[in-house]
Amino acid sequence: MRVGSTGWLVAGALTLALAACGDGESARQAATPAGVAAHTTIDFAHVAHYAAPTLPAYFDRTVTALDHSPASNPVNDRVATLGRVLFYDLRLSTNDRASCASCHRQALGFTDSMRFSNGISSAATTDFHAMRLGNLRYWKPGSTFWDRRAASVEAQASHPFHSLVELGWGGAAGGFDALIRKMDKTTYYPDLFTWAFGSSEITEPRIQQALAQFVRAMVSSSSRWDTGYAQVFSPIRPNRALNIDLPNFTPAENRGRQLFMTGVGQGGVGCSACHLPPTFALTATARSNGLDAGETRLFKAPSLRSVGLTGPYMHDGRFATLAEVIDFYDHGIQEGPALDPRLRRGGRPQRLNLSAADRTALVAFLMTLSDRALTTDARFSDPFRR
Repeated sequence: MRVGSTGWLVAGALTLALAACGDGESARQAATPAGVAAHTTIDFAHVAHYAAPTLPAYFDRTVTALDHSPASNPVNDRVATLGRVLFYDLRLSTNDRASCASCHRQALGFTDSMRFSNGISSAATTDFHAMRLGNLRYWKPGSTFWDRRAASVEAQASHPFHSLVELGWGGAAGGFDALIRKMDKTTYYPDLFTWAFGSSEITEPRIQQALAQFVRAMVSSSSRWDTGYAQVFSPIRPNRALNIDLPNFTPAENRGRQLFMTGVGQGGVGCSACHLPPTFALTATARSNGLDAGETRLFKAPSLRSVGLTGPYMHDGRFATLAEVIDFYDHGIQEGPALDPRLRRGGRPQRLNLSAADRTALVAFLMTLSDRALTTDARFSDPFRR
């Protein structure tokens, strides 16, 4: 990355200043430039709201404490809108063939149904399965990718551009300098950057900021589980009422919920010790899950929100179905230096030996986490006129 600490401070201060402007300025600057209107459905007079979503009561301080959003890049409606355009723009690849959305499809919970994704060419694929993006912001360490190699969502935003497989700007393609020259020649990006940042200058830090804000705004809170939990939630009940049967669930779904939420030795299997409700994002202390014997890498999994919309699963997409995932946690975990201690029993990888009915119930519960509102929300849809 070609970003110094001073650059980040300036960019952060600018975003904070824009955030202070609020909707009043948006209303005054109502005319959408012709180039923006010709290529996109973005309307400068009616800015989508990303900065302050309305969330259920149980998304309280216990959840906000897990939010890794940096103070230098608070969500601003204009900047996040620019991020939406960047996320879907095929022109940001070297051959106009791929975008972020090519691998992270809204209808699938912002993942890909392919085991490994194509980018600028069908002849090559990514090394890892595309991660779901809902509730990405609630992974407290803030690092991204399955192997945690990017320190933040901002840093992660640059990786697909540099990848020769994904967007193709690495090596001889010329990197961000070549990409920015291409963006400068469009009839919409100079105006969009002026609208979002106050000047038409297109830079890597600004691209990072906008994409990070858009992705962090993908908060999932509208599943069937949310509908039921909202009816029983109480911050003063034991375990915040997570162990109470939900009125809108079938008996099998409630059995799966009970197994998920309750610890081993207390009648459950302890899934929630690592996948924290209500976000179902991974706990900050999680290690690896024993997919392979001798594993030394620490993996980071996405939130389980919308996990039932599509397979495959795991960093390498080795499991095609949720039933296979449950079978693995039941009797397939292997020993290794990086194995999370919560997946050991008596010093050995756990063997739960669940009944077929309980394994089916866990799958049924996971299906209740599907968030159809997020997968159809116009704020996160393709803004381009195709």
